[in-house]
Parts: sequence; structure tokens; C-alpha cells
Amino acid sequence: MCGRFSFTQLAQAIAESFNLTSVPELSPRYNISPTQPVATILQNSQDSAREFKLLYWGLIPSWAKDRKMGAKLINARAETVEEKPAFRSAFKKRRCLILADGFYEWQQQNGKKQPYYFRVEDGKMFAFAGLWEHWESPEGEGIDSCTIITTEANDILRPIHDRMPGILDPKNYEQWLDTKQKPEALKALLQPYRSDVMTAYPVSAKVNNPKNDSRDCIEAI
Repeated sequence: MCGRFSFTQLAQAIAESFNLTSVPELSPRYNISPTQPVATILQNSQDSAREFKLLYWGLIPSWAKDRKMGAKLINARAETVEEKPAFRSAFKKRRCLILADGFYEWQQQNGKKQPYYFRVEDGKMFAFAGLWEHWESPEGEGIDSCTIITTEANDILRPIHDRMPGILDPKNYEQWLDTKQKPEALKALLQPYRSDVMTAYPVSAKVNNPKNDSRDCIEAI
């Protein structure tokens, strides 16, 4: 599962990393929580142009009766994403990159849950494999939402949690966004990320409260 993450990168760095013509300036986020806006990269199926967009975290299927369903669909398991009714259409047609530079998982210790912060190569920006969907309410309100795909944990995650967010290798970004890709080729990209380029350390319980969103959330204790 992935229920909290961080993203603190500058607009220029985002634009350069993902070949975008423009990206709005973003405030650093140290404790992004479900139902909040998250930074994503989409690809236009007509001209294959990439687009930066803020999406609601928690996928709302197009057939959902109300938006509340999204809060239950913040993650999609890689093993079943092609089969689940909530995700299968988006997996075929609406994939995205969800931008991050770290994420949290919790470990049970002496009756309490200790949060740990995980990052790649000293804070380098990376992307989760994501799906997105458009939903409209009976009143005509439109919401674009997303979910993070999860995989089995790698060696660094396994002592803490048995799942991890699906981090994509940068060389596979184009393939993941390509709407013409076959399901079997896409699922092959959803593997546990390399442990040797990741670090982890315990952080303050401040991150447990979504209202806390400051740099001390990611500082080691």
C-alpha cells in the first residue's frame, strides 16, 4: 500500500525531466494524503504530447454513483489491475506518471506504528505507475482522479511492509504512457524497484496527521 508521499521539486526540474514545455510553480509537499491533488504526467492519445496535470488522489470510476468511492481506491494491485472493474478500462487507455521524491510506510513496534521514509538516490525525483479516470456527477461536476499501482515489496521494504508503490524506471516512462501498448508488455514493467538505489529511515509520528505538511516530516529521528 502507498498512503502518503512527498513531492518537493521545482517546476523547471519537472519540465526538464519529463520534456514538458511548461509546469506551474508548486509548493513543496512533505505529507501528501489521499483525496488531495497530486502532480501527474498524462499523454494525449491524439498527438502523444505530454501534459502536466494535478489530479485528485483516489480513482473515481466513470460509473461510480458519487465521488466517495475514490477514497477507497487510492491504490491498485499490479497483479489484478487488468481484471478489476474499477481499474481495467483505465489500465488499457488512461495511464499516467504520478510524481514523487519519497514515500512513507509504517512498521508495528511495541504496540505502535513507526513511520519510515523511503527515497531514491538521495531525494531524486521519480514516478509511480498510475491510472487516471474522468468522472462526472449527476449535477455535471467533472473530476479527474488517479490511483497508484502497487507491487510486492523489494528487499528494503519487506521488513516494514509487504507492498510498495510501483516505481517506474525512467527508460520505461514512454512505454507506460503509450496508449497503443499491450497489457502483457505493461504488466512486465510493474516490478519491485531496485533496493540498491533506495534508502530508508525512521521519521517522526508527525506524518501520521495529514495536517502536518512541513520539512520535519521527512527528517530522520
